[in-house]
Amino acid sequence: MSGIDGRVMIVGLPTVAAALHADAEQAIWFTQAYTIGSTVALLFIGRISDMFGKVRIYAAGFAIFTIGSLLTAFSGSPDTFIAARMAQGLGSAALFANSAAIITDAFGTKELGTALGINQIAFRAGGMAGLTLSGVILAFLAWPYLFYINVPIGIFGTLWALRRLKDTNRPKRAPPMDWPGFVTFTVFITTLLLALTYAAYGIGEFWFAVALLIASVTSLGLFIHMERRKEHPLLDLGLLEIREFTGGIITLLLNAVAWGSFMLIVSLYLQLVQGYSPFRAGVAILPFDVAFLALGLISGRLSDTYGKRPFTTAGLVVISLALLLSSTVGISTPYMTIALYLVIGGVGLGLFASPNMSSVMGSVPAKSRAVASALRATFFNIGYTLSVNLVILVMTFDLPFSTITQIISSLNPSALTVAERTAFAAAISHVYLVMAIINAVAIVPNLLRGSRKTSEFEEVPTEPAATTV
Repeated sequence: MSGIDGRVMIVGLPTVAAALHADAEQAIWFTQAYTIGSTVALLFIGRISDMFGKVRIYAAGFAIFTIGSLLTAFSGSPDTFIAARMAQGLGSAALFANSAAIITDAFGTKELGTALGINQIAFRAGGMAGLTLSGVILAFLAWPYLFYINVPIGIFGTLWALRRLKDTNRPKRAPPMDWPGFVTFTVFITTLLLALTYAAYGIGEFWFAVALLIASVTSLGLFIHMERRKEHPLLDLGLLEIREFTGGIITLLLNAVAWGSFMLIVSLYLQLVQGYSPFRAGVAILPFDVAFLALGLISGRLSDTYGKRPFTTAGLVVISLALLLSSTVGISTPYMTIALYLVIGGVGLGLFASPNMSSVMGSVPAKSRAVASALRATFFNIGYTLSVNLVILVMTFDLPFSTITQIISSLNPSALTVAERTAFAAAISHVYLVMAIINAVAIVPNLLRGSRKTSEFEEVPTEPAATTV
């Protein structure tokens, strides 16, 4: 469901923005509201999941996500759409924080890469369905149906989780909740994401963004100060002393900055520069997912035997190459060239994603897996937010913000002039170049994480995470 929802928004963004008469800033918030809604609650959800059980919180996430999808479909203005997307994000936080932790609980380290690879494949399969399904929906139905499709899936997921999943590694006695830590972390992550978002809108928002950033740094300092003295902290800072864990999440952060907005940029390029319909754009992106599916399971399985770092390193190198090649794309680039670059990107991410997640989750003790998964997701979401904001920031060096708004919000992309499409394509090329450099930097913490073939905390599950009723 998460894969489907992510892709329908990527393909449908120009249509939804035009239908709700949103400017570029509001269009960004259509995606950022979801990210903020999920990120601010991640550590809290990870903590209560470790305290009270991952499965119940996971099932609650399905229910909240389903309700948020309904509210999104009912939205009649950009503001109500943004608020509903935040509700969706809250539900996704419960899913995101617990999915990897539940899988890690269920499998030993020697099988973890394979299991997480299957999980990644399921996500990408949903993404592939979302690409084509969104195009079909927009061709025959109104945009709210992009979100109505989540409702039956969400109802099924809620009932399935409650009936088929079973908690393992659940503490017999739940420690008290760290409310001061929750408040200071929430202030930190909210002000940080807001600062990053407003920073993308130009000098007019500069001082407000600076004030938010100061508030973010201050609250982070308070959070760390309090967590060091707590007997039962919201975040066990000892996790950051695990070299493999810290190296893995820093690598993930930089990769998310570089790659997080890639699909969105490709979709905008195909629809606004090449003049593709939403359905055709969705189908055109499929080579990426096919390549990812082909490599994802293989890399996960092989990394269980030969170690994680060779695969994460190779993946980052290939991703950087894909971004560098994409920076050469222009207004008249043939589709077969674009498809080749998409395949290269899919191969790179397929090599990187599952081994990196396996490395991160396999390096932490069982009692902290939900909060560790939440911290991993937090780093990813921060990187994704930076990625989307950097797209606008870099593009403003080529085009005025008002022009970007006009192009993105165009009701009829085919009516754009050749000069507008050429300028937009040039701006996108510069974005790809910046992202390639950032992704290449991610190789450094990836190599510094060290290498291993087995986890210090390897445990054999005492019972499966899913049982047949």
